[in-house]
Amino acid sequence: MTEKEVIQKNIEEFSRLQDYMLEDGKDAKAYNTMLKRYLDLKAILQAFGINITDIDRVKE
Repeated sequence: MTEKEVIQKNIEEFSRLQDYMLEDGKDAKAYNTMLKRYLDLKAILQAFGINITDIDRVKE
């Protein structure tokens, strides 16, 4: 998998995960698990030099 494909995959997962988090809310049973993955993806994208300011809708 190329670097570009890895970045694209992580951006897509980051976006999809945020949709779930915003839809289910903080009271969802799985919210803490989603939050951990959200923070992981955020760190991965930032390590790739991606400015996530525009795509970060959860902002945790």
